[in-house]
Amino acid sequence: MKFFALFIYRPVATILLSVAITLCGILGFRMLPVAPLPQVDFPVIMVSASLPGASPETMASSVATPLERSLGRIAGVSEMTSSSSLGSTRIILQFDFDRDINGAARDVQAAINAAQSLLPSGMPSRPTYRKANPSDAPIMILTLTSDTYSQGELYDFASTQLAPTISQIDGVGDVDVGGSSLPAVRVGLNPQALFNQGVSLDDVRTAISNANVRKPQGALEDGTHRWQIQTNDELKTAAEYQPLIIHYNNGGAVRLGDVATVTDSVQDVRNAGMTNAKPAILLMIRKLPEANIIQTVDSIRAKLPELQETIPAAIDLQIAQDRSPTIRASLEEVEQTLIISVALVILVVFLFLRSGRATIIPAVVVPVSLIGTFAAMYLCGFSLNNLSLMALTIATGFVVDDAIVVLENIARHLEAGMKPLQAALQGTREVGFTVLSMSLSLVAVFLPLLLMGGLPGRLLREFAVTLSVAIGISLLVSLTLTPMMCGWMLKASKPREQKRLRGFGRMLVALQQGYGKSLKWVLNHTRLVGVVLLGTIALNIWLYISIPKTFFPEQDTGVLMGGIQADQSISFQAMRGKLQDFMKIIRDDPAVDNVTGFTGGSRVNSGMMFITLKPRDERSETAQQIIDRLRVKLAKEPGANLFLMAVQDIRVGGRQSNASYQYTLLSDDLAALREWEPKIRKKLATLPELADVNSDQQDNGAEMNLVYDRDTMARLGIDVQAANSLLNNAFG
Repeated sequence: MKFFALFIYRPVATILLSVAITLCGILGFRMLPVAPLPQVDFPVIMVSASLPGASPETMASSVATPLERSLGRIAGVSEMTSSSSLGSTRIILQFDFDRDINGAARDVQAAINAAQSLLPSGMPSRPTYRKANPSDAPIMILTLTSDTYSQGELYDFASTQLAPTISQIDGVGDVDVGGSSLPAVRVGLNPQALFNQGVSLDDVRTAISNANVRKPQGALEDGTHRWQIQTNDELKTAAEYQPLIIHYNNGGAVRLGDVATVTDSVQDVRNAGMTNAKPAILLMIRKLPEANIIQTVDSIRAKLPELQETIPAAIDLQIAQDRSPTIRASLEEVEQTLIISVALVILVVFLFLRSGRATIIPAVVVPVSLIGTFAAMYLCGFSLNNLSLMALTIATGFVVDDAIVVLENIARHLEAGMKPLQAALQGTREVGFTVLSMSLSLVAVFLPLLLMGGLPGRLLREFAVTLSVAIGISLLVSLTLTPMMCGWMLKASKPREQKRLRGFGRMLVALQQGYGKSLKWVLNHTRLVGVVLLGTIALNIWLYISIPKTFFPEQDTGVLMGGIQADQSISFQAMRGKLQDFMKIIRDDPAVDNVTGFTGGSRVNSGMMFITLKPRDERSETAQQIIDRLRVKLAKEPGANLFLMAVQDIRVGGRQSNASYQYTLLSDDLAALREWEPKIRKKLATLPELADVNSDQQDNGAEMNLVYDRDTMARLGIDVQAANSLLNNAFG
C-alpha cells in the first residue's frame, strides 16, 4: 500500500523515474549494434600449410596428420576437418561457443610450433592460421580494374597496400586477394637451345638463384667519415635477366636470353578474376566470428576514400558486393512493424475506452516500457536484430495488458464515485499482485528458451531475454507511472453503461450479448463441444506432422554464391572460358545486378562466383526462384557445373561446399571411400527432393605415371632425388 502511494502522491518523482528509463533506453538504442540475427557464429580458425609439388596423399600423410594430432589436443575444439590438395593442406578448427577466439588462436599457434619438428623439411614456410570461417560468404567484395595497368600490377597494389590496411579495420577477419598473383619474371626455357649449348636445368636454376642475393654489404669508415656499401645484387625486370650469364660453352658466354624467353609476368599465370565480363582483381573481405556486419561494413566504407588515394588514379576501386543493404532493409521493415503494432494497440484502446484522457495513459506507458528495454539490451551485449525487434513487437501486447488491467480497475472505482487519487491507490492495491503474477507467469513461459543449449539456445537467447526484460519494465511502469497518471488525469464520471447505446457502444453491447448466447449454447452441448475439442487436437497433431520442418527458414539476402566444378583434367584456359560463359548467362538474367568470379589456384578445375541480385522491390522472384530459373540455363553448358545457393545469415560448420547441406563419409580405408562415394552420390541424385548433388572428392584427373628403372639410373650415376629435381625444374 505504501509502495503504491509513494508514486501516486509524488508525481514529479514518478515522472523523473519514467524520464530516466526513457533516456537510458534512447542512449542504449543509439549505441546498440545492428545485425541481421543474434551473434551465433562458432569461433573458427583455419590453418594452412603448403608444400609445392606434393600430391594430395603426401600432403595428407606428411603435413595434415602431424598437425591434426597436435591441434587435436587443444581444449574446446568441437569439430576439426582437413582437406588436402596438390601442394596445400587446410585444416578447419571449430570451437565451442564459449571459447574465446583470441585464446584459441594462441593455443593454435602453440600447437603448430609443437608439430613443426614433425613436418617435412622442404616446406617453404611455416603453417599459418587466421581467425575466419572460410565457408562464410564475404561481407564485402571490392574490385580493382584498369585499362592501363596489368593484372599483376593491380594484384600488387591490392595485396601490398589495400589488403593490409583493410585487415587492420575493427571486425575484419580475413582479406583474400584473387584474380592474379604478384608480379614476377617468367623464364620459358627452350630445350633444344639448352641441349645445343650444353646447359642443364640445374645450371639455369643455380645461375638465377645466385644472381639475387639479399645480404648486407657492410660499411667503410675512416677517421671522419662512414660509407654504407650498396650493390646491384638484385635483378627485378626481364630486361635485367636476359643478359645474365648462366654458362660458358667453348669459351663463349651463354646468356639466359640465348636459351629462354624472358618476360615480365606474374608468379602464377593460372589465376583469373572477372567482374561483369571485365578482368579484375578481387578483394573478398570476411568478418571475424564475433564482429558485427553493419559496423564492419560502415568502417570499410569510411576507409575507402583514403584507400583510393593510395593507388594511382588510373585504377578504379569499386564495391562489387555489399551484404549490408538487405540487412538494413529487413531491420527497417521490422522496425516499421513495431511502430505500426504500437499505433494499432493505442487505436484499439481508444475505441474501447472511448476516452482521450484514458487513451493517453497506455499511449505513454507502452513506449516508455519498450524504449527502456533498449538500455537492458545494451547492458546485456545484445544487438538490434530481427529476433530482438520481433520480441519487442510481441511484447507490445503484454505491455499494454498490464496497463489496461490497472487502468480498468481504477476506472471502476471512479465510476463508483471514488476520488481520483483514492481510486488510483485502491485500484492499484487490488490488482498489483495480479499484475505481478501475470508478468512472472509470462517470463516463466520463456525460461526454457534461456536454458536451451547449442546453436538454437544461442540464437533464441536474445529473443527470450528481450521479451522478459520488456515484461519486467512493463510491470514496474504499470505499478508506478500508470496509477500516478490515472490519479492525476482521470476524473470521476458516471457509469459508462449510459453511453453504450450510442455509436460504437451499440456494437460492443451487441457483441457482448452474442457472446452470452453462444456461451449458453456451449454449456448446453458439452458432448458436442468435447468432440470438437478432440478433433481440433487431432488436427493440430496432423498439421504438426505434415508441415515441413527446418532449423531456420531459407532467407533471401539478395546475394547468391556459386561454386564451379569442371572435369578434373580441364586446362586453365578452358576453365577460364567456362567462367566467362557462366558469367554471361547469369549477367543476362533480369534479376541480376552484379556478377564477380574467379578461378585458378591450387585447383584449376574449380572456381567461385558471387552474384548480387537487384533489390527486392525491383524483382518479383525470390532468390530460390531465380536459382531454379538459372539452373535450367546453366545445365546446358557442357563440361562444367555451376552450383548456386543463396547466402544465409546463419551457416553452421566451417567446411566449404557447393551446397546448403552436407553428408560426410568417414573411413580409415581410403580405397573404401573412393569406392562408395560415387555409389552414394549417384543414389542421392535419384531422389526428386535433391538437386545439385556433388562431391569434393578429386581423384579422377588425368595423370602420367613414370616408373623409374633404378638399375639403369644407378649405372648412369643418376639418383631418384636428381630425377625428381629435373622433373620439378621442367614441369613444376
